[in-house]
Amino acid sequence: MPDNELMAVAFPKFTADQMAGLGECSLCKPKKYRDGEALFRAGERDPRFYVVSSGQIEIVDESGDAPKSIVTHGPRAFAGDVSLISGRPAVVSGYARGATEVYEISPDALKQLLNHDPELGDMILQAFIARRQLLRDSATGFTGLRVLGSHLSQDTFHIRDFLTRNAQPFTWIDLDTDPAAKDLLRLFGLTEADTPVVSCGRHLVLKNPSTRELAEATGLRRLPPRKVYDLVVVGAGPAGLAAAVYGASEGLSTVVLEMMAPGGQAGRSMRIENYLGFAGGITGEKLIGQAVIQAGKFGASLPVGARVCGLSFDGSTNIVRLDSDEKVEARCLLIATGAEYRVLGVNGCEKYEGRGVYYAATPMEAKACAGAEVVVVGGGNSAGQAAVFLSRHAAKVYVVIRGDNLYKNMSSYLASRVEGTDNIEVQKNTVVQRLDGDGSLDWVELINRKNGEITRLACPAVFSFIGAVPRTDWLPTQIERDDKQFVKTGPGLASSPHWTAKRPPFFLETTRPGVFAAGDVRSGSVKRVASAVGEGAMAVQFVHEHLKDL
Repeated sequence: MPDNELMAVAFPKFTADQMAGLGECSLCKPKKYRDGEALFRAGERDPRFYVVSSGQIEIVDESGDAPKSIVTHGPRAFAGDVSLISGRPAVVSGYARGATEVYEISPDALKQLLNHDPELGDMILQAFIARRQLLRDSATGFTGLRVLGSHLSQDTFHIRDFLTRNAQPFTWIDLDTDPAAKDLLRLFGLTEADTPVVSCGRHLVLKNPSTRELAEATGLRRLPPRKVYDLVVVGAGPAGLAAAVYGASEGLSTVVLEMMAPGGQAGRSMRIENYLGFAGGITGEKLIGQAVIQAGKFGASLPVGARVCGLSFDGSTNIVRLDSDEKVEARCLLIATGAEYRVLGVNGCEKYEGRGVYYAATPMEAKACAGAEVVVVGGGNSAGQAAVFLSRHAAKVYVVIRGDNLYKNMSSYLASRVEGTDNIEVQKNTVVQRLDGDGSLDWVELINRKNGEITRLACPAVFSFIGAVPRTDWLPTQIERDDKQFVKTGPGLASSPHWTAKRPPFFLETTRPGVFAAGDVRSGSVKRVASAVGEGAMAVQFVHEHLKDL
């Protein structure tokens, strides 16, 4: 069961003074419910925030085969979790137990309350975060969505990866090992050929969904109303989220468009130790999770599954085109799409992606290599963090680098830790030559570039971190890029034929007035989380300056 400290954070109560304040607050509406009446149901959009004044609210998980009680809120307790801040659908249901009186507060009014009373707001937000953590903890028995598919299936891996990165509670049923799998298939009238399948309770949700279909079904892809926004950010990595927090908190109407999940590469890091203010380190998941809630608290919209595929201009308005032919218009645009790791250039690599070849090392991937030997390819900080994390799960970790100096591209503290870990071995001047396996990855062949020596390892997992490619293929020619396709910015671009303003470009401004770039996607940027956050925050100041010109 969850520890007592987490339970205390998750289920606090309002003080008598705070309850009295609710009674005087115009945002809070007193309401009465009969015994058994539903206050909200799973899947409901924009559920209300409820504080119990008398009676009880029972929170029920209705996603499994039978309803299951999670917790009951009594007087001065409150119902809700992070869905109220993010705008996502509720994942549980709430029912009145006995004659119940509550204060009802809308999501928008809740955000006003959080920002008006920091002490109360902090208590509520910490409770919301802890409650979602409890739901994702298997010890609580919460079912959530059920993903039915084989551990050898790339499509199953992608669905699990999407739900995990978006903090959506779910239960995975392995088609190859779980006896309940065939019963579920029979229930839905499906065969193994139809998998992977996503279901909720006894209802089929989707068969082998795309990212967009899954985002729509789970309520993550909720595009904002059609209007011209002050700031549209493309990409929800550290730079994009920082811009969202500062932009929304300063009164700019702000939308962040994200294709896969908030966080980018940083969101999948198991330990960031050189980020200011976190002496003990912080996981990327926690850092990004807090940033998403922060942005939502100030009113930024963050739809997921919104794949941007084009940019055009109508006068001073920037028009962002999505894959669904929908459009989002903005006075200012921030390009914060980051960069993604290069595909491992080995024959057959794509065949094993998601079933032996991975581009992140998180607890989900670590399960694939428990007690085995694994390979980490790359000599940067991401590779070092992955190697140290995996060393706690794998029997041995081989770190493969092309050069002969681990300290060249890796922070000194991290390189020292890699070299000092007993079950990590650094293979210098080495590359992956061949991958082999039956359905999933079984063997990896390494070759030393200097002496030609070949090493063949029985290995179920290779983790690749070998440089990055910017996500800029959707940009038009008016946005100039360097020879590696990173976006150019700064005053030096004033002579560009695409620059139309009388003033020179701001430091983070591209060759199009009002279009900015920040983070890893920007040419010449420092590829660190703190740098990306700083640039995202700085970009908002330039947005204000451009809006003054308009």
